[in-house]
Amino acid sequence: MRIPRFPEPAATGTVTIRATPAEAYAVISDPTAMVRFSEEAYRARWLNGATHAAVGARFQGWNRNGLRRWATRCRVTDADPSLRFAYEVTATPLAVPISRWQYDIAPTDEGCTVTETNWMRVPLWFIPAAVLITGVLDRMRANGAHISTTLDRLKAHLEAVPAPRP
Repeated sequence: MRIPRFPEPAATGTVTIRATPAEAYAVISDPTAMVRFSEEAYRARWLNGATHAAVGARFQGWNRNGLRRWATRCRVTDADPSLRFAYEVTATPLAVPISRWQYDIAPTDEGCTVTETNWMRVPLWFIPAAVLITGVLDRMRANGAHISTTLDRLKAHLEAVPAPRP
């Protein structure tokens, strides 16, 4: 089975956040936290005893679009604190990655920038099944919109001023 490797990103977005790269990385590298900001993902859990981001660590994600629900398995490929977090997504019944998600963090004078990028790697023959499963006709466009939403929510979370304690 030949898997296309789309060399260009399917979608990407960048946001500037008033937070340190370490603060951004702490949230971005925790899939169980990131689901709070996602448009499709609503739950995640580490697998095989993993408790934090490390190359090779695996996690499962659960996604939704309206009434549709599906699960994915992910493997961390990059876990460079304050710099990059990335993972590959595998969908059942495929045993090969169908996409890659990457978060690059760069320091700025006032905090950091976070760039979220997605590459599609799904076999062409699987696209009709993916449309049936997810209800998404144009995955690249949807992922672009989802990246924008995720980054806006991440920014709001990291820039929120903690409530004063009584």
